[in-house]
Amino acid sequence: MRVRSIGFSTTTCTYLRTPRNFHLFISTRRYSHSDMSVVNRSVHPFDKSRLDALLNRRFFYAPAFEIYGGVAGLYDYGPPGSSLQANIMAEWRKHFIIEDHMLELDTTIMTPAPVFETSGHVARFADWMVKDTKTGDVLRADHLVKSVLEARLAGDREARGLAAQPKDDEKDKKRKKKAKAVVVQLADELVKEFESILAQLDNYSGPELGELCRRYEIRNPDTDNEVGEPQQFNLMFASSIGPTGQHPGYLRPETAQGHFLNFSRLLEFNNGRVPFASAQIGRSFRNEISPRAGLLRVREFTMGEIEHFVDPEDKSHEKFREVRDTVLSLLDRHVQVSGSTQVTQMTIGEAVDKGIVANETLGYFLVRIHLFLIKIGINPKRLRFRQHMGNEMAHYATDCWDAEIENATGWTECVGCADRAAYDLSVHSARTGQPLVVRQALKEPIVTEREVPEFNKKVVGKTYGRDAGLLQKVVGEMDESQLTKLRGQLAQGQATISAEGKEFTITPDLLAIERKTFKQSIREFTPNVIEPSFGFGRILYTLLEHSFWCREQDIERGVLSLPPVVAPTKVLIVPLSAKEEFSPLVQEVSTKLRKAGIFSRVDDSNTSIGKRYARNDELGTPFGVTLDFASVQNRTMTLRERDTTDQLIGPMDDVITVVTDLVQGTIDWPAACKRLPAYDGVQAVD
Repeated sequence: MRVRSIGFSTTTCTYLRTPRNFHLFISTRRYSHSDMSVVNRSVHPFDKSRLDALLNRRFFYAPAFEIYGGVAGLYDYGPPGSSLQANIMAEWRKHFIIEDHMLELDTTIMTPAPVFETSGHVARFADWMVKDTKTGDVLRADHLVKSVLEARLAGDREARGLAAQPKDDEKDKKRKKKAKAVVVQLADELVKEFESILAQLDNYSGPELGELCRRYEIRNPDTDNEVGEPQQFNLMFASSIGPTGQHPGYLRPETAQGHFLNFSRLLEFNNGRVPFASAQIGRSFRNEISPRAGLLRVREFTMGEIEHFVDPEDKSHEKFREVRDTVLSLLDRHVQVSGSTQVTQMTIGEAVDKGIVANETLGYFLVRIHLFLIKIGINPKRLRFRQHMGNEMAHYATDCWDAEIENATGWTECVGCADRAAYDLSVHSARTGQPLVVRQALKEPIVTEREVPEFNKKVVGKTYGRDAGLLQKVVGEMDESQLTKLRGQLAQGQATISAEGKEFTITPDLLAIERKTFKQSIREFTPNVIEPSFGFGRILYTLLEHSFWCREQDIERGVLSLPPVVAPTKVLIVPLSAKEEFSPLVQEVSTKLRKAGIFSRVDDSNTSIGKRYARNDELGTPFGVTLDFASVQNRTMTLRERDTTDQLIGPMDDVITVVTDLVQGTIDWPAACKRLPAYDGVQAVD
């Protein structure tokens, strides 16, 4: 009898050749809860350099125009990065557009200048920058203050023995992009000042940031030179439409304006009814001052925006009761202004009832954002919703909450959810003369009575000539109480009105004031807008950070634990050999998975199965199926789960059914273990 053993990633598969016919020995033992491997994802501290190396090695993304030296803030996505982003966006469409019957748009990137002049972006879409007084290097003012103060606090913690000293090589890597943390103990009062400043940093104006730089001697950390006074820098890319140069334009910094300019068409498409929402995924551009944080701060990016149009007098939401009991981590503006960053765990129902979150519609979208981020794999313990403070509020917003995700650089805004009120529709309507309003038939007409002035224009004109218009204007602007008083005076014979230094004596033959009844059947109003806005690049990067870990037994083996719903490849097909006898089986499995809507990939390279699995663990592939010599004869196949590396075995069709259910999310791995037996690594073939 001859024994052949072939190494797998976690088991050894042994084949026994006997003079008898083929025999298949498969364990029929079912996994119990205690049998399942326990995965310790936190045994090794997170190492950003290892993640960056993995993402570069597997080409998730890379600097654009790299062979020409690259351009800061511009990145190209490779095959796994493109697939990951596409899967995130596909889930976004299901979670928001399909779930809430939103109207999808695709509007242009190039935008005429008058649009952004009207919206306020030309005047106010800007960040504060400072210049190195000697080199002329430009830095974003708030980022400079944050970097320097955080470095000083880190040095204080080290001096107090509260933080472990990083290794020299690690320090060198970090100091290339961050202010140097000098180990000096600060006064307790100064520590509190720095912490308070950082807690409300987004609330400082440009002049206030300049004052901070002077007061605390904040310099350019790369050169130790002083910096000048903060200046505003508009973040839009200017361009020109057509060959004459007479039609200036901009690359859009957001997709929102396309929604507002098409509001009348959207309203008509929705049969004239509100509330309704429009949604769009598209490219936007922002000429960032100093993009130094990878995908977290770029100049060209893909975003998804929703504009939910709602009656300003009724911001309730019909589905709010479904999410009312969902608990969110909230950091409101009052806590930040007090100098704290302590979040409060609270149900969205309580937050709305207490007025912390302004209304049900805003609260509903905060929960939907939370559920979406958790579904695609964001760690809920590292997710919070932070309310904007007064000075950081966008010029168009009356309230705004950011979904911030914690990563190696700190807390990063990945989703904004703003109440834009009626700002955009109002300013575009005023500029163009086009009514961007809702005309709503009232269920019951509103009957009102009011005093109405009626002039005898012929007599007024003859009496006051050119001043007749001024008199009519003054009377027309009177409120109900003033008209009632004037009516009483006229009943006595005459009344006197003064305006612009002139005095008018009016009598009943000039003016009559009558009380009339009015019946209103149509209500006309400008809707308010609740806007969730998603930066997919930031979401993608923070997801990669949250998903990355290293095997307990081998720190060199990195894993991306991406959920199946967003993983670039769902199933890896691993034939034991590249021999021709495996080809029909590989093709059959691949075809069946494809017909089930499962994206799979075949790896028939000459490397060991263990190395092939390790390579795809780095790509985030959640499942693998292995075809060996027994599979050819007996049509069996093993199924491997990425995180635990546990394996199951069964007939090919059964395995395909189980892995399809796993990918589609109808079952989880423990449920799969109840449907297929554990693989003990022993099969016998003749």
